Amino acid sequence: MDKSNYEELLVQLTKGVEYLEDKPNESPKSTLNVLWYAACGQKKTVESVGEVKPEELPSLTNAQLEVLSLLISERISNVPLAYIVGIQQFMGVELKVDKRALIPRKETELLGNKALEILRENFDSESKPLVIDVCCGSGNLGLSIAYLQPNSNVWLSDLTPEAIALAKENAEHLGLEKNVKFKQSDFLKEFENEEFLGAVDLIVCNPPYISSAKVRKMHVEISNNEPSAAFDGGMMGIKIIQKLISDSHKFLKKGGSVAFEIGAGQGDFILQLLSKSDNYIDIASVKDSNGIVRVVYAKKKI
Repeated sequence: MDKSNYEELLVQLTKGVEYLEDKPNESPKSTLNVLWYAACGQKKTVESVGEVKPEELPSLTNAQLEVLSLLISERISNVPLAYIVGIQQFMGVELKVDKRALIPRKETELLGNKALEILRENFDSESKPLVIDVCCGSGNLGLSIAYLQPNSNVWLSDLTPEAIALAKENAEHLGLEKNVKFKQSDFLKEFENEEFLGAVDLIVCNPPYISSAKVRKMHVEISNNEPSAAFDGGMMGIKIIQKLISDSHKFLKKGGSVAFEIGAGQGDFILQLLSKSDNYIDIASVKDSNGIVRVVYAKKKI
């Protein structure tokens, strides 16, 4: 390939795109590499090709170079990279993504890893812990748990039929369609029966946690593409989190756990809410690399 052509395109992506903090793996180079492969019909993620050298990329025909130019224009127009190529990696698992649900973020892997840790500490390979991923979106949390901890009995739920449809497609994509189950549900409403009340081992949730006012001011890459309902946590950003805290204990077994992601700066207040609810013990948190609480988890009081 013509190295100068690569450098020219790299400059376009450097000057033309604002790279967001919540997508730390995306850079001009990783973006160009992903789009380069996409132009020749290969879907790749930034994790798989981010460090590929220009000379290692496949040669492109003139027609494919034209496609690449169009893809770069699309990215410069603030279309998310994951939506352009249609895939995103989460916890090492490749998922289909599109506008039916928000794009799984790297920061949510903190929650996914904590959920796996809870399951592995409390259940052996012969157990079948019952797990609910509520507000599942594309299914990234629940499906990653089912994929990486295959003895789990995982249910995924979301309010919108569009998100459920995408999560089902991801289950098929991962060969998990026989291992997981789905409910379209307004939060946990459809689980209010004897099968689930007092029977769940772990509830995980990446809820909307951004205040309504801030949602309206989000970067255009997000606001013009990803569903706003997946971010909007109400006036103070904690509407769904409050519901999660007030309702989860009804579904958990004694000693069962709830674990969820929260927004930066919400940690102290959310930990206080859990303490004041008097339904939970062993309340704890996970901090990100900057020392900010991003995951909170607790056990149902015995």
